[in-house]
Amino acid sequence: MIYMETQRLRLRDWEENDFAIFSQMNMDEEVMEYFPKTLTAEESLQFNQAIQTELKECGFGLYAVEEKEQNEFIGFIGFHKATFEADFTPCVEIGWRLKKEAWGKGFATEGAMACLHYGFTVLGFEDVYSFTAEINEPSQNVMKKIGLEFKQFFEHPKLPLESPLRKHVLFHINRHDYLKRGE
Repeated sequence: MIYMETQRLRLRDWEENDFAIFSQMNMDEEVMEYFPKTLTAEESLQFNQAIQTELKECGFGLYAVEEKEQNEFIGFIGFHKATFEADFTPCVEIGWRLKKEAWGKGFATEGAMACLHYGFTVLGFEDVYSFTAEINEPSQNVMKKIGLEFKQFFEHPKLPLESPLRKHVLFHINRHDYLKRGE
């Protein structure tokens, strides 16, 4: 199923032939720079199964992203239910991960904008959050470009105290503010 399309992207259900690229992407140290570690093929398989389950159970999730011109899987963009212990959870998080070759082309911003529109106008979300390690400036830039506003810093409870990734930033947008923008 295709959930949404932009000028250059197709956000769709996952296909079996996406997995090899997905797994390679999760093993790439540059792609995973702001995550605790790279993922093994088995961990990628488990992650993909969790994505599939969330899509089926919630009717939304992390959509496979295909670049239309090449008909090529480039990563994922979409929503996830964040449930770890924090003062803003449980919540709907918007997130993305693209293979290195897709960086710097505006794909994350383009796909995330489409997801926000879908989330607020079709899925009926009231709030959407996004968070990342404080040192992850590229993702923070996408958050700002899609209209999310900085809310607070927080310590991610699933990361060790000594981790340089533990200090996180939280961004947010609500339905009213999104619709007020007229997008």
